[in-house]
Amino acid sequence: MGGRTRYSYEPDYAVPPGKTLLETIESLGMTQRELGARTGLTPVSVARIIGGDQPITYETANKLELATGVPARFWNNLEAQFQERKAKIDEREQMRADLDWLRCIPVNELQSRGIVGDHKDKVLVLRDVLAFYGVSSVEAWHEIWETPEVAARRSKCFETAPGPTSAWIRQGELKAHSTACADFNKPRFVAALKTIRSLTKEQPSVFEPEMKKLCAASGVAVALVREMKKVPWSGATRWLSPDKAMILLSLRGKGEDKFWFSFFHEAGHVLLHSKKDLYIDDGEAEDEREKEANAFAAELLVPHTFNSEIRACKSKAAVEAIAHKLDVSPGIVAGRYQFLTKKWTHFNELIRRWNWRPTESSRKGLPHYA
Repeated sequence: MGGRTRYSYEPDYAVPPGKTLLETIESLGMTQRELGARTGLTPVSVARIIGGDQPITYETANKLELATGVPARFWNNLEAQFQERKAKIDEREQMRADLDWLRCIPVNELQSRGIVGDHKDKVLVLRDVLAFYGVSSVEAWHEIWETPEVAARRSKCFETAPGPTSAWIRQGELKAHSTACADFNKPRFVAALKTIRSLTKEQPSVFEPEMKKLCAASGVAVALVREMKKVPWSGATRWLSPDKAMILLSLRGKGEDKFWFSFFHEAGHVLLHSKKDLYIDDGEAEDEREKEANAFAAELLVPHTFNSEIRACKSKAAVEAIAHKLDVSPGIVAGRYQFLTKKWTHFNELIRRWNWRPTESSRKGLPHYA
């Protein structure tokens, strides 16, 4: 989504073109009965058109042009404007009945990110939210995000906070949709992961664009979206089409070891699991697919054959030596040490911490990190 949407004033009533027609024939000294005789319309049809109960068709507009001298396009435009305005009024009334649904959506956070307009009129807020989700009604939102058929294929953790989670995932979808990608190519993606693994030694300003480029060339769009309240999850994976996958990442935990593990975990889902499912990494591994993704990430980053050597580390130099041997960031090895020994503070100084930085793009809902 772009900047905040602003709507001009729209009246809560619609003026039928028949009112203008009545003023026109009166100015010509013509009665409704005479208009009917001149156009071949029945008195009932004339009365209904003037009252706004019967539309002016293209055929009728042509007849009115001949009878009144006013171009047909004028009557056609009036009718189109009337129908559009009437549809807006009907939509607005329906939306008023759906305002309670906004309580489950993190509207304030979406407004702070510039995704939803900060309108005083709640109906306009609702309209912005629906536009953000790409649906025309609350009913359609439920159909997309909460139907049993969809929920059965969804990670269980989604159910704890469907509103905030769907908002987080939707931001990722929009960024991923806007990312140009080649068709998915599994061998190319596997090769890309090996290159990205060596990029873990770099700063975000270096690895982020290169990681996105390599993944896009393999058919995978990487989207970085700031975590939301009630959605403290590390990542998610969803196939946007049979040839394009999305890997969505946050900075949960803010440590580089967790970030990279999450990325390769999601990459594991792309390579190993069904294209029909939505996978969310909440740090739990009850589902067999989550266990498989964890094993994939762990083995790719630091093969298990190094576990004994890592567990025996007594100094930063020892951790750094192993990292150099593996060609990965020392922070990743330090994270593996903590996981193996449960000594969660040891070698913390080797694990770089990243935070989202406010930028102009972040105010437009596209945050970056540093």
